[in-house]
Amino acid sequence: MQTNLYYRQGNSDKVYQASIEPKADGHIVTFAYGRRGQTLTTGTKTQTPVSLEKAQSIHAKLVASKLAKGYTPAEDGTPYQQTGNEGRDSGIRCQLLNPVDEDQLPRLITGTTHCLQQKHDGRRLMVRKQGDEIIGINRRGLIVAIPDTIREAIEYIPFDVLIDGEAVGDTLHAFDLLEVKGNDLRQRRYIDRFSGLIMVIPPNLPALCWIATPLDPDDKRATYEELLAEGAEGVVFKDINAPYTPGRPNSGGPQLKFKFVESASFIVAGRNGTKRSVGLELVTAEGNRVPAGNVTIPANHEVPEKGEVIEARYMYAFRESGAIYQPVYLGARDDIPAEDCTVEQLKFKAEPAASMLD
Repeated sequence: MQTNLYYRQGNSDKVYQASIEPKADGHIVTFAYGRRGQTLTTGTKTQTPVSLEKAQSIHAKLVASKLAKGYTPAEDGTPYQQTGNEGRDSGIRCQLLNPVDEDQLPRLITGTTHCLQQKHDGRRLMVRKQGDEIIGINRRGLIVAIPDTIREAIEYIPFDVLIDGEAVGDTLHAFDLLEVKGNDLRQRRYIDRFSGLIMVIPPNLPALCWIATPLDPDDKRATYEELLAEGAEGVVFKDINAPYTPGRPNSGGPQLKFKFVESASFIVAGRNGTKRSVGLELVTAEGNRVPAGNVTIPANHEVPEKGEVIEARYMYAFRESGAIYQPVYLGARDDIPAEDCTVEQLKFKAEPAASMLD
């Protein structure tokens, strides 16, 4: 049983889905919500299976609460398939990237040791297929629900796989193949893993595609300039001979990212009175929390609660105060822990050059 609700007013176009799913000897109540066309946030209202009668009661109260907030029934929401294992540790960890300074770009673009890929503005998502079971795994290694469109695309692959990629809306932009037919590929060269990925993904699947990956310096330069002109989020450089190493190196590493626009993850310090804005905090190297300014929450988003993690775009940060300049709220990030919201993410305003007369 699934109920699809939507809320549309002005620029707001939100989807909420509440479902009753069979689980073991009982039932669970799951939900998915967010802006239509984007990857939805998912969860469960029942930590353990309950009776059908109890599940129906929970489901009815959940739907009633959303109807009271202005949602109305709809049939055109994008269904999410959930397993009831959402939030559990999968035991799988993804490889995380460090940023690279602009002065390193010429070496990475003109050299032949690194390929280039577009950095998509979505959410990290690994998808594992084992027999008839298909699960999504986020950047923290937790099991998450995935859109039916992605699930159905993965079902076209006739054997077990573990694919790494970035989910944008209902499409998985795949960039790595970690397991295939029970074989672990993590220690193989990236160029070999990516070649295998191209062979594994069936053609003409809108919800599952591999990312264009130029290696020739001229092609990399042309792609870089094209993405910059299009206003893309940024680019990623990957060492073609490197294995897949879970976690994030202390510095550098075989996979590097360069953003055309600045963005960072922040901890919500609390709501600013009755305004639709929240205070932001970041964590110092010593583990202390320091203020990082404020950000206004658009009307088509729910105001996040204190302690939640959100993503914001900004121009730069002031070194004296640590506050970000011209912040733009991008959305909640339940896939990023608070301890990862560090001051080291920030790009500070450039200091004025010293006068020759000083």
